[in-house]
Parts: sequence; structure tokens; C-alpha cells
Amino acid sequence: MHTGKLIFAQLMGHLPPMVFERCVARYGGNRKVQSFTCMEQYLCMAFAQLTYRESLRDIEACLRSQTEKLYHLGIRGQVSRNTLANANATRDWRIYADFAQRLIGIARKLYINEPFGVDLANTAYALDSTTIDLSLSLFAWAPFRTTKAAVKMHTLLDLRGNIPSFIHISDGKLHDVNILDQLIAEAGAFYVMDRGYIDFQRLYRLHQAGSFFVTRAKRNMDAQRRYSHPTDRSTGVIYHQTLMLQGYQSAKDYPETFRGIRYKDPETGKRLAVHHQQYRTACLEHLCSVQGQMAGGRVQPRTRLQVGESPTEVKRLRPRSLGGTVAGNQDGGALRQHALKRRMRKAPGCNNQ
Repeated sequence: MHTGKLIFAQLMGHLPPMVFERCVARYGGNRKVQSFTCMEQYLCMAFAQLTYRESLRDIEACLRSQTEKLYHLGIRGQVSRNTLANANATRDWRIYADFAQRLIGIARKLYINEPFGVDLANTAYALDSTTIDLSLSLFAWAPFRTTKAAVKMHTLLDLRGNIPSFIHISDGKLHDVNILDQLIAEAGAFYVMDRGYIDFQRLYRLHQAGSFFVTRAKRNMDAQRRYSHPTDRSTGVIYHQTLMLQGYQSAKDYPETFRGIRYKDPETGKRLAVHHQQYRTACLEHLCSVQGQMAGGRVQPRTRLQVGESPTEVKRLRPRSLGGTVAGNQDGGALRQHALKRRMRKAPGCNNQ
């Protein structure tokens, strides 16, 4: 007969108990509680998550079937459906939100040197949302459509380790782009998003914070190419251009240049988006492949795009629906250098070589 710790108890042994107690004390979670503490509530919900329980009744039936082992799981008394429902309804959710943030911080340190598939020292995030359909009769507080309710979960996923670093749950009507107002931009980080997050005023705030964004282009985007960069088509990059917005309002919201790159995913054949600042093409390929996985549902966000036509034609660009991208940050140095070379060629006494 096995006399060691149960597997669930071994897993929970990795949690920092003092951190949890500080979170409970911060919000008075155990105030006037005689039994079924916040820790026991957390253990019950963690057990339910790990064992795929589907309801409070399912949790109660499962735990009561092993009453003699509850003490070894860390649960000191019997678990009833009403007690668990009351605890979930009345205790401060911020206890568990703060504890989750501490656990995320610990986990990210463990994966800080994890291979990322490319030589990229910067942090890369994927930002997307998913809508969870609910019954309107049971969840009247989550309006979505006239016949059903829903909540939307917005997630910022750290691609190094696939660890969520930000989660926000809203009603189903909140548009994705509003989440950019709640993000604290990390300087030097890459944010991979789909075109539901295109708002040039918000993207310009990311740029001013020193972040990089990679996103799809909308069909009606009005931009003009300023410069074409040399590319190696064997890497999948079809062309790489510096663009400037031409619309009246969009040019005011994002007054600087950004990069437009057209990339063909060798696995799926789709044309994808990429962002390039001063990183090598290998980094661009990997970020494009991330968008390809998002489009195929392998990494939940969606993707794909295209910017402009032939790189030899100087004209106003209107991206098509299946290709082009908008990718963020400025390239003023390359533009100034290019303009200076042209002026020097035209100056008297200079040979045009």
C-alpha cells in the first residue's frame, strides 16, 4: 500500500503558502469564517479544474466519494454544494487574482531561458480574445445577443512558455480594441494581434512606449509606400516596405512611418504579416509563423495579410483582404539616409554613381 503523498497534494505543495495567506489577509478573506477557509475553497476549485468537473454537484459528488482522503488533500472537512456556492459568491475575487499574478511571475522566471525557435531576446506576446456562449436565462448579467448571453475572455499570452500574463473577462459586447487601453506596454516587447485591434491612436501609444506591434491590415487602409527594402525571397518575405498613412484622421493618429511586409508561409501557403525593426529576417519568419498558427487555430488568435502591390510601383496602397499587414514602429533613419543620398546625387559637382 502506498503511504506517500497523493499526486494532488504533491502538486499543491509547489504553491507558496505565505504568498496566498498575504493575499487573503489583504482582502479579509477569512474574516468571520469558522470553517471552509479560502485555502480550502482554492483547493476544491483547483481539484475541479484539474479533474474536469462540470458543476458544483459534480465537485461535491467526486470529493464526497473519497471522504477519507480529503484530509490528505488539505481539505479539513466535508465539502457541500451550498457551502462552495456561497464561498464563490461572497469572497473577494481579488484574492485569487493577486495570487494568480504571483504564480505567473514565478512561472515566467522558470521559462525565461526557454528556446523560442528564433534568436530573439525580446519578449513576444500574442493578444486575442475568445467568446464563451452562455444561457441567457441563467446569465442575464452577461448580455450579448437578443437570444443568448456570453462573456469574452481577453488574453495576453507570453509565447516563451505559453504563459498568460494578462487575462480580462468582460461581457460579450466589449470590442477587442478597448483592451489596449488596459494593457501596460512593455518597452521592447512584440505584440502579435489580429486586425480587430487596429486603432492607430492606440497603436501609436504602443509605439511611443517603445513596443513593437504586428497586426493585420484592414481592407480600407489608405497608405503610401515611401521606401522598399531589399529582401531575400527564399526566406518567404515577398517584399518589405516603409509606409505612411494617407487618411486625414489616421495620419493624425499615427503621424510616423511603419513597416509593411508581405510574407508567404511555406507550410500553409498563406500570405502573412510580419514586423521588422532592426531584427534579422529569421525573427520575422518566426513571428509570421506565429500569426499563421493563430489563423489556423493552433495558437488561438487569428492572422494573415498583405500590403500593396509590386515593390517597383510607387503608388497609394490599399491592402487586399487576403494578404497584407500593418506592422509597427518607425523607420525615420532609413528614410532620412535615402533622401540625403538622392540630394547628394542631384547636387552640382557630384557624380551620379
